[in-house]
Order: sequence, then C-alpha cells, then structure tokens
Amino acid sequence: MVRRLLLWDIDGTLLQAGSVGADAFDLAIDDVLGEVPPGRVRMSGKTDPLIVHEQLGLLGIEPDEATVDAVLDRLVTRLAEAADRISELGSACPGIPELLEQLATRQDVASGCLTGNLRPNAQVKLTALGLDRLVDLDLGAYGSDDIDRNALVPLARKRATERFGAEVPSDATWVIGDTPRDLDCARAGGVRCLLVGTGTFAVEELEELGADATLADLTDTGAVLELLVGKA
Repeated sequence: MVRRLLLWDIDGTLLQAGSVGADAFDLAIDDVLGEVPPGRVRMSGKTDPLIVHEQLGLLGIEPDEATVDAVLDRLVTRLAEAADRISELGSACPGIPELLEQLATRQDVASGCLTGNLRPNAQVKLTALGLDRLVDLDLGAYGSDDIDRNALVPLARKRATERFGAEVPSDATWVIGDTPRDLDCARAGGVRCLLVGTGTFAVEELEELGADATLADLTDTGAVLELLVGKA
C-alpha cells in the first residue's frame, strides 16, 4: 500500500540541462514568428505555457491561444531534437540517482513529477539522463495540465488516488523543488514541501521561506529518506 507520495520538480531538483531548455524556447519562437525575444525571462519554477506568455510579452505580442499552442508544439519538437545535447551537457543533481534508486525499492512510496515542463519535455529530459525508469511519469502533474503551477498538486493527488484506490494523506505528500514557486504550489495544495539549493536560488534564500525542510542538496541519502518517508 502506498503511504507516501513524492512529487518531484525536474529542472534544478532532479537534473540540470544546461542552456538546452532555454535554447529550445528561442528556437520554437523563431520557428513560429521568425524572431526571438530580445532577452530571456527567468524560467525557474514557471510552467512552459507561462514562459511562452512572458516571452511573447518581451516581443510586444499578445499571447493568444493559437500562437501559444503553436510555440509549445514547436518546443516539444525542438527539445526532442536536443535530447543528445541534454545527455552530453546535462547531469543529474547531486545525490539524485542514489536517492531515487533507494526510493524505487520501497513498495510504500510513489515518486511522480510536479513540474512546469510539458509532459513530453519532462520525458525527454528524464530519459536523456537515465532517470525516467525511477520516476512514474503517469503520476504527478505537468505544465501541459495547467498554466498555473498552483493548480497542479490537487491534480497530482487525484491521479494518485485513482491509481492506488486510496488517497495518500496531505501530510504524507511532499513537493520537492528548488524555487519559491515550488513552495507556493505545495502550500496551495495543502501538502508538505522540501526545498533544495541545487537550482538557481541559493539555499540561504530558500531557508528564509519557511518550507517544511530545506537542504543544500540531496547527497545524504539516509537523512533524506528519513525525512521524506521514514524508516522501511
């Protein structure tokens, strides 16, 4: 019986993809509009649709549904084309492979994604770095589900309930991420949150936010397991 639900952010938490993701956005916008924004918005913690909205704003373009959908379609294609670059330039975040391997042995724990990535983009990134077999992509929720990250936790919990036939309690559900937006969505969904300083925010910044726990990284496998799921 699943007693713990872990919802993992991807970029900055599970892995680093270098500039590949941001480059794919530029290429996708150029494919659709024939130009790229004059700068880049800060992407950390945002959903892919929200990033497209903000990038179109930099170009002075009203983000209508048809244009956003066209850019997102090209984004999926461009990122898939860059899978080899992610494998070459990217890496799992410190401690992640060991931690996920240990979690995969626990029958009472389910690991899914809670990410702003579109689901196909999440699949590409995780597969490129060999992490896809350690995270259940059918659990969790994605930027493809809603532009508002704060809407994703209830959807992820609903999917888990449908899968396992019983609801995992809110106090046994964790969002693990690396930005203030991860904490915001956890609070909006009434679940717990672990913030980790492996993304673009320093651990000192994250510690001030008041999450349930904050760590510099996830290299101490035993301590992280004890925090998130307790002893086997």
